Amino acid sequence: MTDQQLTHIDEQGDVRMVDVSQKADTERVAVAEGFIAMNPATLELITTGAAAKGDVLACARVAGVMAAKRTSELIPMCHPLNITKAKVECAAVGAGERADGRVGIHVTTTCGVTGKTGIEMEALTAASVACLTVYDMCKAVDRGMEIMDVRLLKKDGGKTGLWLREEA
Repeated sequence: MTDQQLTHIDEQGDVRMVDVSQKADTERVAVAEGFIAMNPATLELITTGAAAKGDVLACARVAGVMAAKRTSELIPMCHPLNITKAKVECAAVGAGERADGRVGIHVTTTCGVTGKTGIEMEALTAASVACLTVYDMCKAVDRGMEIMDVRLLKKDGGKTGLWLREEA
């Protein structure tokens, strides 16, 4: 197989779960991020703890961890993994902190596993669900929030080793 072939497609063109049974267990880690842009007033509600549904960022962190653990139930060809680490960090981003001037919450997730396959999807799922949770908890006051910039920042371990996003 060349690096240009899709691993979840077999010789007949059918989707399949990749057979990892012959791969060695290695320590693997992935870091992903996401951003949810919002009105400045919404960000103030979150940072002052005045959101009607409670501590938005605490809930988003827990939701992200839960999502990482359930990724294989959401993404059809993902292997169930015995995750050894799932961390979700949420940081308020105020006016002037981003090049585009948007305010909101920046989410960074780190997931780890010792296993036969990578953990990128878990980190990406955690970032996505953490952002979705912020949206859910604040939608009553700001339906125009936008989830953006969900992407992998780092992947390490396995046969391909370290990969880093160059423009983070």
